[in-house]
Amino acid sequence: MTWTNWRCWGRRRESGESERTLVSNLPYEGQKSTNQPNRRYAGNSIKTSKYTFWSFIPMNLIEQAHRWANMYFVGIAALNFVPAVNAFQPQVALIPICIILSLTAVKDAWEDFRRYQSDRQLNNRPCLIYSRSQQSFVERRWKDVRVGDFVRVLSNEIIPADILLLHTSDPNGVCHMETANLDGETNLKQRKVVPGFSSGNSPFEPLNFDSAVVCEKPNDDLNQFNGFLETEKGKTGFGIESLLLRGCTVKNTADASGIVVYAGHETKSMLNNNMPRYKRSKLEKQMNTEVLFCVLLLFCMCLIVAMGHAIWLQTFSSVPIYFVPNSDGTYNSAVLSGVFMFLTMIILLQVMIPISLYLSIELVKMGQVFFITQDVDLYDEEKDTRVQCRALNITEDLGQIQYIFSDKTGTLTENKMVFRRCTIMGTEYPHDDGTVRLAFLAGELDADEEVIYQQNRRPPLFSLEEDQDGPAGASAHSPGNSSLHRSRVTAGVPSSLAFSSPLETEVIPDQTLLQLMEEEEAYLDFFLAMAICNTVVVSTETARRQRAKERRNSALSWNPLECLEILFGRGSCFERLKNITRRGSLAEPFHVDLKDTTYDVPTFSGSTEGPSEAENTPSNHRTLQESSSAWPEEVCYEAQSPDEAALVHAAKAYGFTLLERTPEHVTVRLPQGKVLKFKVLDVLTFDSFRRRMSIIVRHPHSKEIIMYTKGADSGIMERLQSSFEDRKRVKSRSRDIAHKTQKDLDMYAKDGLRTLCFAKKVVSEQAYMDWQVKRQEAMSAISRKEELLMDTAADMENNLTLLGATGIEDRLQENVPETIQALREAGIQVWVLTGDKLETAVNIAYSCKLLDQRDLVFTFSTENKEVCRTMLNGALEEMPRYRSMEKEPSIGLVIDGRTLSLLLDDDLQTQFVQLCTYSRSVLCCRATPLQKSRIVTLLRQRLKVMTLAIGDGANDVNMIQAADVGVGISGQEGMQAVMASDFAISRFKHLKKLLLVHGHWCYTRLANMIIYFFYKNVAYVNLLFWYQFFCGFSGTAMIDYWFMIFFNLIFTSTPPIMFGIMDREVSAYMLLQLPELYKRGQHAGGYRRSTFWIAILDAFYQSLVCFFVPYWTYSGSDIDIFTLGIPMNTVSLFTIILHLAIEIKSWTVVHWVIMVGSVVVYFVVSLVFSALCVSCNPPSDPYWLVQEQMADPMFYLVCILTTVVALLPRYTLHALRGTLVPSNHLKAREIDRLPSHHRDLWLREYRSLKELCASYPNISASAVPQDTA
Repeated sequence: MTWTNWRCWGRRRESGESERTLVSNLPYEGQKSTNQPNRRYAGNSIKTSKYTFWSFIPMNLIEQAHRWANMYFVGIAALNFVPAVNAFQPQVALIPICIILSLTAVKDAWEDFRRYQSDRQLNNRPCLIYSRSQQSFVERRWKDVRVGDFVRVLSNEIIPADILLLHTSDPNGVCHMETANLDGETNLKQRKVVPGFSSGNSPFEPLNFDSAVVCEKPNDDLNQFNGFLETEKGKTGFGIESLLLRGCTVKNTADASGIVVYAGHETKSMLNNNMPRYKRSKLEKQMNTEVLFCVLLLFCMCLIVAMGHAIWLQTFSSVPIYFVPNSDGTYNSAVLSGVFMFLTMIILLQVMIPISLYLSIELVKMGQVFFITQDVDLYDEEKDTRVQCRALNITEDLGQIQYIFSDKTGTLTENKMVFRRCTIMGTEYPHDDGTVRLAFLAGELDADEEVIYQQNRRPPLFSLEEDQDGPAGASAHSPGNSSLHRSRVTAGVPSSLAFSSPLETEVIPDQTLLQLMEEEEAYLDFFLAMAICNTVVVSTETARRQRAKERRNSALSWNPLECLEILFGRGSCFERLKNITRRGSLAEPFHVDLKDTTYDVPTFSGSTEGPSEAENTPSNHRTLQESSSAWPEEVCYEAQSPDEAALVHAAKAYGFTLLERTPEHVTVRLPQGKVLKFKVLDVLTFDSFRRRMSIIVRHPHSKEIIMYTKGADSGIMERLQSSFEDRKRVKSRSRDIAHKTQKDLDMYAKDGLRTLCFAKKVVSEQAYMDWQVKRQEAMSAISRKEELLMDTAADMENNLTLLGATGIEDRLQENVPETIQALREAGIQVWVLTGDKLETAVNIAYSCKLLDQRDLVFTFSTENKEVCRTMLNGALEEMPRYRSMEKEPSIGLVIDGRTLSLLLDDDLQTQFVQLCTYSRSVLCCRATPLQKSRIVTLLRQRLKVMTLAIGDGANDVNMIQAADVGVGISGQEGMQAVMASDFAISRFKHLKKLLLVHGHWCYTRLANMIIYFFYKNVAYVNLLFWYQFFCGFSGTAMIDYWFMIFFNLIFTSTPPIMFGIMDREVSAYMLLQLPELYKRGQHAGGYRRSTFWIAILDAFYQSLVCFFVPYWTYSGSDIDIFTLGIPMNTVSLFTIILHLAIEIKSWTVVHWVIMVGSVVVYFVVSLVFSALCVSCNPPSDPYWLVQEQMADPMFYLVCILTTVVALLPRYTLHALRGTLVPSNHLKAREIDRLPSHHRDLWLREYRSLKELCASYPNISASAVPQDTA
């Protein structure tokens, strides 16, 4: 054991809580566990299951005991074992609660067994661990991996633990991994060996490892990892770029080896594997209040019976003979008997508290989720994804949303970035040909424009389609099989690689810019910055990637890159590029003939580069060898963001092709065919605070140290140079360039383009060496590492020379304006929170109808708090005047990030929230993820409103989790938003139907079912309560207890569940056409306190009818107690079932089968029970009583008469309400019953009249048709 091993082992206890120190396990192989230096760290075996075979029953019972409803019924069952208060046989009283507990236990056991199987499969996966005894990597299981082991992972294998990368098969020390299993992102992440440790040229020898690894304690941050290797010579820092994460897959690398730093439950993936958050819906909270009311009602009823029993006992002058004395021969006093009777009645009337309601709600929500996920309209065929419901207990909250907070990029837009235009050294290049091409691809040209476009179309536009379709000559020469048609069809087809569809990768060079490229060195720097200042990974072995699709083979397979090199070997690249644009029209398809003395280029703007038949042409053999023979034949780009992909493909379109990227160097091919290999000195990665990234390289020819920087204009313009050698001339020219560039940036932003600035800085050797010392100190730090790295980046990123800027288009998704308009008509306030600059966001806001040209827009953009306060108070003072106007203007707010931070301060929050209540829409620009979360929390807590947040990226996770309902979009930025959400969709337009249709249905169905459940239980329990007035308040039941159990568990359990899953008040078509119908859920229209009490009063009335009509009918007869109870039980069932039939809005076969089936099951079970139960409830016997009753015609007369009288008030109320004051939903149902052409005509007239009233407020509201919905 080396000195470093002993030193670091000994100081591990002194290291504190902020870091962990580990050493190699190899010197201790085979020794006792107590001698292992890393023994205190977690092993790699994981366990996500909660139970074992022996602990399941006690642990599950303990968990279920946390539900107060279960404990209530367990207490009631236990109380029934007390002889003085029992109402039934004690064993029988246990049946309901045992059934509920058993069903829940079976569900929990099945879920936990599935987790156990998953854990077992994962722990037994094979992996390669280095063995000292065998001096090689040997196969073991994942569960055998420990912190300090050396593990080797082969290509396409899943990484078993968090491993510090020490060696790869790549000579540049690079390893690629795919993190789709972790965050859903499909692009490759590049990892590199710890600086200066090992290279692929030498074999990896774990036995020679004598360093100590000092790193931070385990945490769940996937984007941060700090530490250093400590040896006798010093420290070598490393970061997240050297960590292989458990659960990811190694790609494009034969093998990678390293030392395990985190294992098992301490790995970052497991720390992020949180259980789904439990959310209580708003309706559930209201329901719990009603349950408390039922408890109070139960106590009142029991108190009445107890007092009545005590009074009744006091009416006897002597003890009646039928009273049963105590064991000692004494009798209880009237007061004590009343107390006992109170407890007895709690047992008898326990059904007042709906034990099965909670289980029924769970079943209903599962059914609702099933129908949501099966909705074809919410299925995305392009992505082959459907809506996901990740939170099963808040489906009804979708019908009560009042505020929506949305991200912009990737949520409202496609997040498919298309290079549109650029400005270089103050000169703007509009790329008009590209604009026409994009309009054509999007189908925005009419027939005449399309003909003109085809006549003017130049060959470089759609070469990929020409390359891919054969046979040779067919696609290249046949006008009827032109590539123009194919490109339009395939433009939106997703690629197997991230951000690589033809729409994103094909760029048409600007002709003016092509002519000027040779004249200015700044143009060379601008395109070099576009090509290398990024994190794009150059993938050359896509065939090895499991998810990659096979490329189609064709006889015609020209390689644009190699054809370009052949051309550049014969002459100037820029002359050739200009000649390309003078080719013929589409009627004469472009064709490459390598035997000619002159050549034309099909294109050089695709994302893939394949082999060319020109490679062995003698006349060009030398050029090919010099420029491309050392490089792979196929190049694919893997970008972490669509912006970077668009810029790299744009640079490639101008001939600046990124060929290779490693931690040590980046290689670019110039338009002339010359290859430049820059040595990478450092990379200052992008962060949301600096809003820029930089790469520091050494030029291969001049040996200068150059830093290329790109970022937002706010992050670049403030860092431009302040001094030059020729101060007056250069400063004036620099200021002029910056001014013109800023004007171009403002123009781009107004056009809705995303802007990025590019700058350059030449660094002296001494300045770089001094800065590098500070950088290494920051890299080796563990505490405050991020802050120190940011400070060093700020020290370097100053005195920049502006090169230019780009404008990238991110188009709106399909039907976004229509969706936002419908949501606003539904009474939902829509906010957009974006990180884009103000002008870009405002343009998109108008495009998506968040803002209207008629809106009165207040723009808040200031850094001064007092100015902000003055603006805020001024706007609030104006609001009463605007509201008093004949036509009240629609208010919109536009707030930038700096002002937003001021408005979120405690002393301005109240005024800010007040102003927001007046606003129709709010747009927040330059908002950080934390600010997004704070806004959602502020509005939710201050206004007590239901909020929904929707986003697609990791920067939206905080906002999604802060809202009542979180919706993630499975877009281009991975799955982190989806994994943090409650619901996941693939398009923003799906939000319209998810809320307006499924949200409305779920809320209405569940609200009606809960009200019905309370009514049902109260109506049935009251039969026993009324009987107490005729039995001396003795707690006697005239209905057999088995029938009471069957009534709730069998006879009436299925209809309300069906009602909650399948009832449909209004059709989906009408809900989408009339978004106003959604407003009822926002104001709790379906579940009000008044609705609850009306249902309770109706239940009391119906119970009175169901009790007294049979009682008076059989009054004076000699029937026994159970014979009296049978017609009461039967009419109660009929009344409850038909009551539900009145409430059902849409009847299907399923409704008829369940409703009729419940009645049939009741009679079948009753007949069988009455025939078989000779002595089930001694001393009374229900034997053959049902058969005798059904043989009596009076029984049927009582059932019919009682049911009609009981339901008559409710039916009359429904009839009068539907005739005199019909609700909007009832009107919508009536309209929906019209023939389709009459219905559509009515809807068109209604919308036209509504728009007219909105445009001319002096038109009376009475002009709107009275039967509007």
